[in-house]
Amino acid sequence: MAALQVALHARLLYHGPIDGVDGPATTAAVRRFQRRAGLAVDGVVGRQTRAALGRYGRHALGSRPLGRGAFGWDVAELQFQLAWHGFPSGSFDGRLGARTAAALWRFQRFAGLPTVGIAGPATIAALGTRRPISPISLTWPLRVVRIGDPFGPRGNRFHAGIDLIAARGTPVAAAGSGRVVWAGFRPGGWGLLVTIAHRDGIRSMYAHLSHVDVRLGQRVTTGERIGLVGATGDATGPHLHFELRVRSAAVDPLTALRSEG
Repeated sequence: MAALQVALHARLLYHGPIDGVDGPATTAAVRRFQRRAGLAVDGVVGRQTRAALGRYGRHALGSRPLGRGAFGWDVAELQFQLAWHGFPSGSFDGRLGARTAAALWRFQRFAGLPTVGIAGPATIAALGTRRPISPISLTWPLRVVRIGDPFGPRGNRFHAGIDLIAARGTPVAAAGSGRVVWAGFRPGGWGLLVTIAHRDGIRSMYAHLSHVDVRLGQRVTTGERIGLVGATGDATGPHLHFELRVRSAAVDPLTALRSEG
């Protein structure tokens, strides 16, 4: 379904998120495409509709090895699966370019596979396993006014953390004890960022801060103030982008945050 949405998005017929959900917007876009292609307008993606999609409709995931330069339905599926397993690769576009190749390599390393940068049967099988979650519990880094964008698809990309909406200057606390491994401005849209290394290969990341209160190498304890909410980097308003990595894989922070937050 995500691969279908990618194909329809490329033809400017689908404008919703690439989320893999077979909803009314996706069905309406299929019908518009069928009408444009001169097919029976039934909203069902059968053989003729797939064929009419051209390169975007060819190949099922696992039907061929996927390496740099590949293009098609299966590449879009691969991008979607990589993102949900913690390795987003930018836009879902059905093209295996440099970013998707890098995400594939990182996933293979995470999964204990040969890092060959080609998605063959072993990689596809590994993507069929349970998505990673946090093995430890953490506390909420601030008192949440409301949760903005969750972990998951956002537009034609993937949001690898959760956004906690709060006023500028709201204190941000360490979600767990550990050592500060980044404290300062980080390019790539992060703005002012603090990253804390915890046990079991876990790292928590606190982005878009207006002020950083800790230094590189500092040991912090759970609940200790590490900075203030801001809107630095690529942020449309004050909020905390909170991200969690398990051995480099982005996981949903809600799998770690205690309910009493």
